[in-house]
Amino acid sequence: MTDKDAPAQEHSPRWTAVRERHDALVAVIERARKAYYENDAPEMNDEDYDRLYRELETIERDHPELAGADSPTASVGGAARSDFASVRHLAQMTSISDVFSPGELAEWIERVETDLGMSDLDMTAEVKIDGLAVNLLYVDGRLVRAATRGDGYTGEDVTANALTIASIPQALRGGPFPHRVEIRGEVYIPIADFEAYNAEREKAGEPLLANPRNAAAGSLRQKDPAMTAKRPLAVLAHGVGFLELGGSGFEAPKSQFAWYRLIESWGLPVSEHTRLLRGREAIEERIGELADARKDLAYKIDGVVVKVDDLDLQRSLGMTSRAPRWAAAYKFPPEEVHTRLLDIRVQVGRTGRVTPYGVMETVLVDGSKVSRATLHNAQEVARKGVLLGDLVVLRKAGDIIPEILGPVTAARTGEERPFVMPNRCPSCGSELAAEKEGDVDLRCPNKAGCPAQITERVAHIGARSALDIEGLGDEAALALTQPEAAREDVAASLVAGQAVLLEDGTVLRLAGVDDLAPADQLAAAESLLPAPQRPALKREADLFDLDADALREVFVWRPAMERGEATGDWTRVRYFWTKAFKASTRKSEPGMVPIETQPSKSTLDMLAELDKAKNSPLARILVALSIRHVGPTAARALADAFHSMEALRAASLEQLSAVEGVGATIGASLIEWFGVDWHVELLEAWMRAGVSMEDEPVEAVSNVLEGLAIVVSGAMPGYDRESAKEAIVKRGGRATGSVSKKTDLVVAGPGAGSKATKAESLGVPVIDETRFQELLDGGLEALGLVRRE
Repeated sequence: MTDKDAPAQEHSPRWTAVRERHDALVAVIERARKAYYENDAPEMNDEDYDRLYRELETIERDHPELAGADSPTASVGGAARSDFASVRHLAQMTSISDVFSPGELAEWIERVETDLGMSDLDMTAEVKIDGLAVNLLYVDGRLVRAATRGDGYTGEDVTANALTIASIPQALRGGPFPHRVEIRGEVYIPIADFEAYNAEREKAGEPLLANPRNAAAGSLRQKDPAMTAKRPLAVLAHGVGFLELGGSGFEAPKSQFAWYRLIESWGLPVSEHTRLLRGREAIEERIGELADARKDLAYKIDGVVVKVDDLDLQRSLGMTSRAPRWAAAYKFPPEEVHTRLLDIRVQVGRTGRVTPYGVMETVLVDGSKVSRATLHNAQEVARKGVLLGDLVVLRKAGDIIPEILGPVTAARTGEERPFVMPNRCPSCGSELAAEKEGDVDLRCPNKAGCPAQITERVAHIGARSALDIEGLGDEAALALTQPEAAREDVAASLVAGQAVLLEDGTVLRLAGVDDLAPADQLAAAESLLPAPQRPALKREADLFDLDADALREVFVWRPAMERGEATGDWTRVRYFWTKAFKASTRKSEPGMVPIETQPSKSTLDMLAELDKAKNSPLARILVALSIRHVGPTAARALADAFHSMEALRAASLEQLSAVEGVGATIGASLIEWFGVDWHVELLEAWMRAGVSMEDEPVEAVSNVLEGLAIVVSGAMPGYDRESAKEAIVKRGGRATGSVSKKTDLVVAGPGAGSKATKAESLGVPVIDETRFQELLDGGLEALGLVRRE
């Protein structure tokens, strides 16, 4: 694409669709990363994550101008959690690129051999343990710090907890040692120890741990090291990061395999399954051996890591921004399980899209019990050929609902029934329809009043890509907008003979159910329950008017649990306030007695975050409004161009379309959105509540980049993609997404890709990421550069 062609492409519907998909993938992947790395509570199975990640890589390879410093493809893991001190790794902790088939592995090996001009290289084949990455810093042979991976540059200081793990030596054996060395490894719980520990917890009446990986991650992040010490944690070392020799006479090994032998001699465990092999056939044979043996290993593995053994060759191959080119992780295909498909229901997203999902007999999948799986749309249900009542095949991948692959047709009895897509919204009853001709998806048109859409939009407002409000996630959004969401399930449990426990100790049971006609049973159960609540939040327009008192009487239905298992009974509890009753301690007055209730800490934190979010940048406000086609990239461009919501509302289609990176499709979507009455009411309500709808003007003293067009590409230390752009804009510059003859400077960090090359071909100056702060502090002059004419 030439510079002359660039604006036309950026304003085309196809370009808009590509950018929208890119922004959507970034948001989904970042959320999945946070759930996996930071919260130890995965929301997505491994296969789905890998599929989305590879799609993002493809888009950024085809459109490098969309890649940026904070793209998931340019970073590793998640952020450091705030309840631990942050520490900077001496060398970046990288990820490893995945391959998923023998063919992809062969392509990687061929690419490595071609780049090196060599064949039949020595490579290590190592098990890929499903645990939590840890970085151990030894100074003169003594452990001084242990940290989680975090974002690859900064992790959490978990030294006190690591010291409780018997397999991590506080002092290395033998010698001599390098002055400083970072040893990378994986913290895990051996399968036998995990099962024994869970058995002890069950005897003690304590909740069971879900699976070894989550248990290991949660254990290493315990605030109390004494709690960590009770968990059967172990570690396996699998590499070296930073190395500083010092004057001890230590000589560093020349190969990966030699490092493993040395690390083992120092007293750190390494995997006994690592092999040094030569040639593709030997590597493929070893992968097959480990795949067959994986169920018999002492720990969970999900693949095999292959590394070039010679360290000089590793350095020659180099790295991308997030992964070494000299290593690849062969991921085992997901396992499969069978279960019964009981029903197919539909759910409604924030844009009104209606998605079918399967309800199945509960099945154990990688340590977690699951009973739901997405089916995407009616056409996908038909393509898979599943019928209600089918025995279905599920992919056993990850910790949540797997994908339904298809039916076991040989197990059919003839009683199975086809799925019929509903023609009305399950949340509000509106008639469903495609938004435009040719759409596969059906949508609910009642955007303003559909409870399900309101719930999803409120959760989106709290998401990281929008206003990033801690505590305003899916559960809180549901409690605010649909607190009675589980009411039908509760009534059904009463019909089935289960009990419902209310806050004051009242136990509800449905008597004489067998005497009622089936059609009357559910109604009788419903009549036993407290009257349905009105939601505390009926529209997102009122979100910033919430206070603690308005949330006092919000109750939700929760399954009763016993020893980590659902009993089938239900409880009704306050969501945002502490409980108002407790068990009496007087034998003469058994039962529940009232106590003072107050807002929970998480509720107060959420309200404080909402107040803080009122001063969010305009770009984040635009994302939070769920305007079609307006993702983080377009929102930033619009905010940079217009600076206020008032100016945006007054802009014409021509003015909006002229903004670099926006175009006619997004411009038309904005004008359409501003033309809807309830959207205007939302804006006005937020403004009355104190939400800022404009960006503060750039201070004159910081205008060192005034009039300059600057492209930032790759990772910038201390900045993500958006904050790097904001830093440029605040100093009067323009943060553009693509390189052209009008570009004044390119800042190229790790992963910059083709942008630096294009800049050099056009004669545009290029600096590396280490000089970015100099640029911000002193402009071009601080770099010894002059402004281009």
